[in-house]
Order: sequence, then structure tokens, then C-alpha cells
Amino acid sequence: MKYTILTLFPEIIEQYFNSSIMAKAVERGVVEMQVIDFRDFATDRHRTCDDAPYGGGAGMVIKPEPLASALESVGGRQKRVVYPSPSGKLFHQGYAEQLSSDEELIFICGRYEGIDQRIIDMYVDDEICIGNYVMSSGELASLVIIDTVYRLVDGVIRKESLDEESFSDGLLEYPHYTRPAEFQGHKVPDILLSGNHAEIEKWRYAQRVEKTERFRPDLLKE
Repeated sequence: MKYTILTLFPEIIEQYFNSSIMAKAVERGVVEMQVIDFRDFATDRHRTCDDAPYGGGAGMVIKPEPLASALESVGGRQKRVVYPSPSGKLFHQGYAEQLSSDEELIFICGRYEGIDQRIIDMYVDDEICIGNYVMSSGELASLVIIDTVYRLVDGVIRKESLDEESFSDGLLEYPHYTRPAEFQGHKVPDILLSGNHAEIEKWRYAQRVEKTERFRPDLLKE
């Protein structure tokens, strides 16, 4: 799977792709990355990429010309373009699974008050909100989506690990424990030390239901 990211701050994106599991996925060729600094497509001597909004108001808006040129350079009209935005459709695990089926995704990293609406109208397929809050960095919002999606690509993480995660079947994940068996007076539940895998599975399922009822009862209603 290929990720093409349009950004004013390439170093933020590059650092992520050179770290941890993502770096291994890139090394194995499971994931490919291309970072485009759309400031390179600005045409004036100051490489200007933002301007004041029509109609007045606070902040600045990303200009359409450099973004359009950058998108055209990577075939943005023929590929799925994602724009993280507080005004978009709410992101969730099912949405991530849908995105993971594409061979390539192009991300536009917004800044300031956002990007010119004409870019959204002309190029963007998915305007996605990662949560009910506002961030200053479109790079971080894009990486949240990328991290959620790339884990679902074949060859990145074992399928059995994905099957037991939160949201995989509408429930949150059960709690995990490892050595030592006792830590500062807190013991691992006896059932996990019993070796009875059938009972362990029942315990884990009960824990998932209880945790979902406590933290996300909306999931149980769905």
C-alpha cells in the first residue's frame, strides 16, 4: 500500500515512517511512502501558501494553487484523496478497514484555518474527522488515520492479533497482564495462571463486556 502525503512540514511525516513497526513494513515493501512539500509548488518568490480568508475572520487559509499543482503531480484526480478536518465524517474502525482496501491513499495535511474549499470540492474523496476536537496539525491527524489503516494491510500484523482488538467485534479489548505475577501488592487474576484456556476465554469475554458497559455503552447499543 502506498501513502502520498502533501504537507508543509515533511520532517514530521518522515520521522514516523522511519520508526517502529512502520519502518519494518516499509523495509519489507509492504508499505510505500511519498512525501510532497507543497510549498515547492508555490509560484511567487516567497513561496507563499496561505492568505487571508474572503469575508474576513481570524487566521489564514491554505491557497488553492500550490495544493492543486501538488495534487496534479501525483495523479490526485485518479486516486483516493483524504483530508483530515474537524468538519468531516467521523473516523472509526470500519472506516479504516474500508480505506485499507485501496492500493494508494493521498493525504492533504491542512494548517491554520484549513484549506480552500475549492480543493475539497475538486479533489477530496474523504473528509475525515478523527474526533470531536480541533488540532493545529494536519500532519498528526493524517498520521492517526495512516497508523490505524496500515495495521490492517496484509503482512503488517498477524491476523489473530487484529481479531482480538478493541472494536473488532463491537467490544473493547480485555485487560492484559505479564510477569511478574505480583507487582506492588497487585496480583494477576488467578484464572490467567490456571492454564484452563476455555475458562480464560470466558473470563476475557466477560471482561470485554464489562469494560464496554463502563466506558463505551454506546457500542453495546449499536
